[in-house]
Amino acid sequence: MKWSWKIGSFKGIGVFMHASFLLIIAWVGFANWAQTRSLAGTMEGIFFTLVLFGTVVLHEFGHALTAKRYGIKTRDITLYPIGGVARLERMPDKPVQEFWVALAGPAVNIVIAAVLFAWLMLTGSFTSLAALTAGDGSFIERLLVVNVFLVLFNLIPAFPMDGGRVLRSLLAMRLEYAQATSIAASIGRGMAVLFGIYGLFTNPFLVVIAVFVWIGAGQEPSMVQMKSKLEGIPVQRAMLTDFHTLSVNDTLAFATQLILASSQADFPVVDNDKIVGIVRRNDLLTGLASHRVNEPVSTIMERDVRSVEFGELLETAITRLQGSSSTTMPVMLRGKLVGLLNSENIGEFLMIQSALRHASGRNGLIENQA
Repeated sequence: MKWSWKIGSFKGIGVFMHASFLLIIAWVGFANWAQTRSLAGTMEGIFFTLVLFGTVVLHEFGHALTAKRYGIKTRDITLYPIGGVARLERMPDKPVQEFWVALAGPAVNIVIAAVLFAWLMLTGSFTSLAALTAGDGSFIERLLVVNVFLVLFNLIPAFPMDGGRVLRSLLAMRLEYAQATSIAASIGRGMAVLFGIYGLFTNPFLVVIAVFVWIGAGQEPSMVQMKSKLEGIPVQRAMLTDFHTLSVNDTLAFATQLILASSQADFPVVDNDKIVGIVRRNDLLTGLASHRVNEPVSTIMERDVRSVEFGELLETAITRLQGSSSTTMPVMLRGKLVGLLNSENIGEFLMIQSALRHASGRNGLIENQA
């Protein structure tokens, strides 16, 4: 993933740290230095933050390993300043599966909090609940409080938090999936408005959370609607069949000529009939701006290439495409490249399908009137 560094892996799932994560480390360091004016106090604050985000990683592995039980792979887990994100290849098909996958993350934090509470009780160092805060108390006490907060925050019934998915899964057990998503999204946006109003008078950070929730709640219904429109349609009907490829030795100048001569934006890079990368238009423009026109495309290509099989369904392919760092996926048939699939193709396909349905409906109306 661009602007991210791999810091480890477990069960085949890579854990990455986004560059923006360094901002929160810098902010914590500055805040602790301003408060304590000591190196020890500053390092203690940074260490606490790192341990806290360690529990966030465990939270995301709760989602990922539970999804794995249902045959759903997790592409990676990435740490951002606002938390962690586990990129599942797809959402569970059954509401009960989504229910357990969504709950698995907060369940991890509950276990962590319970272990910390037991330790404090056994060591006789437990402070009354009324006296506990995230800013005061011992290291273990503060970590306990933060994990309890993570549970409560994540279970708020608003997308994209876990609580929103739990709510959607419960509604979907009684209603159609699209209707359940719409209701859960509306509740999520209502929560976002409340966060925003309350945050204006109390804590500006709540306003940031409100924006985050509003956007997440708005995206979910559109994604579900698109998935329903693509249901049962194979990839081959929407893929691009007239396309160009590059070899690993082709230069950036040659790739530029292909972009100018066609409407294609991303180009598969082939070596000995095998796809070894994708050259994206943005990366090509960056390379050209650096005066690297005579360098081979292999120096700028995206090497982490995800493909889709010719006979797979579009609803599966678009979920995989959304979870990929690339905007284009090769379509393969028995190991051979036969097409390309990107969001633009899928959008055009949906517009054509909508126009055909509209025309068919009008024809039917005319026939009935006749």
